[in-house]
Amino acid sequence: MARNIQSLERAAAMLRLLAGGERRLGLSDIASSLGLAKGTAHGILRTLQQEGFVEQDAASGRYQLGAELLRLGNSYLDVHELRARALVWTDDLARSSGESVYLGVLHQQGVLIVHHVFRPDDSRQVLEVGAMQPLHSTALGKVLAAYDPVAHSEALEGERQSFTAHTVTEPESFEDVLDLTRARGYAADTEETWEGIASVAAPIHDRRRMPVGAVGITGAVERVSPSGELRPELIAAVRDCARAVSRDLGASRF
Repeated sequence: MARNIQSLERAAAMLRLLAGGERRLGLSDIASSLGLAKGTAHGILRTLQQEGFVEQDAASGRYQLGAELLRLGNSYLDVHELRARALVWTDDLARSSGESVYLGVLHQQGVLIVHHVFRPDDSRQVLEVGAMQPLHSTALGKVLAAYDPVAHSEALEGERQSFTAHTVTEPESFEDVLDLTRARGYAADTEETWEGIASVAAPIHDRRRMPVGAVGITGAVERVSPSGELRPELIAAVRDCARAVSRDLGASRF
């Protein structure tokens, strides 16, 4: 019989300990609870901290679960299930808006496109499932950064490349954009990522009210934002689609 790896068993025990009881625990508390020497416990905690599974409060020195566990917990919702729940609603959104529809999730400091519905016309289009989009400039990315704390951290800590003259890259200005996104319930991208292209997106939540993805439309700026402002009916259609998918995932009050 294969032997278990002791260091992994100890790390798992630490995570379970931090997940229950008090929100934050000190090194002595953790070591004594698990019957470990302080040096051993500190080494494991340091590794978990480097990987983002554990965070240390700067003021008290106590430990708590980290944001990386939230990301892993969110990914427990199978992307295929998310896509399956969204199929009918995204098809309806493409028909009602006349534009391409994208479903995206957080992945490796960007937005992974997991579903793409073509614009309902005879134009030549390329399927973009599997493509990556930036977090800081796209409507899908800004929605994720506004509602998902892991995406928020990655957008702020990562490089915010300037794709056009309209791309917001300064941290304070970007935070203002995210505040506006949360206040309105949707995000916009008007020529911030691609010249001549505008987008609008809204968040999708699951039964725990956790953000698990974003859905949005993308099209030529003269159609989506003809007067410099997004067409209100497109905003409403995207938000209705996001709420419908959220309801199918068990969310309430969306």
